[in-house]
Amino acid sequence: MAREQERGRAGRRLRWCLIRAHGWTVPVLLAVIAVDIVLGGAMGPWFLLLVALAVPFYAGVPLWLRSGRRQAAHEPVEVEAPVTGEWLALNGPADKVPSHGVRFLGQEYAIDLIVDSEERPASTWWPPMRRNEAFPAFGRPLLAVAGAEVVHVEDGARDHLSRGTYPALLYMLVEGLLRQALGAHRLLGNHVVLDLGGGVYALYAHLRQGSVRVRPGDRVGTGQVLGGCGNSGNSSEPHLHFQLMDAADPRLAVGVPFTWRGVGVPADGTVFSVSERR
Repeated sequence: MAREQERGRAGRRLRWCLIRAHGWTVPVLLAVIAVDIVLGGAMGPWFLLLVALAVPFYAGVPLWLRSGRRQAAHEPVEVEAPVTGEWLALNGPADKVPSHGVRFLGQEYAIDLIVDSEERPASTWWPPMRRNEAFPAFGRPLLAVAGAEVVHVEDGARDHLSRGTYPALLYMLVEGLLRQALGAHRLLGNHVVLDLGGGVYALYAHLRQGSVRVRPGDRVGTGQVLGGCGNSGNSSEPHLHFQLMDAADPRLAVGVPFTWRGVGVPADGTVFSVSERR
């Protein structure tokens, strides 16, 4: 028994080290490329060897972490919508899977929600960044999609300025690489993970700093307010990133398809409305 426990601890340490190393792969490789350019290609074959090792390492670590977790086609889990009022769906699984273009962090069936109205800034050039109060989604309540137990909460990340214009998106690309190197929580920003039971977990990401009303171990009812919509983490504007997954830790999770009761799975660019629950 002691030997098995020691192997388990060693496995967890190895996973932690690999996750950290995986995050730093791209920033370090970019730095090496920059140095090689400055030196006029002086690194020669060593540079090519590094690239040959880095690329399969970067691609292989997430696959290894998820090995044994990839499951057969999972029937969509029906839950309530995580919002009320009128919202616009983006990057959802109704149009493609994986919906965000990657399977990393259990995002196969993730969806983004924004509030699109006349008050929402429309310029794609100037000013490059805006305050979050300019976006009508900022601070909107986010609701529990089912009765569940809270298993993880992050609430200390700041809400940064928007990144929705072309100049700001370039900045966000570089910023995203650094966030990935620092860990999944830097990408997700403030977030809440709920255990819905039956091996299914719900993740709410990019919440407003200081808005989270629950703590790990709390039991929540369907429709209970978890926190407010924000712009923390790797986010271009205040919005909700929502997904179901098969593990509490998104780094090890495989995505699970969902359907919202009374809404279904809204297609990309679709405006939908959810009545306030009584």
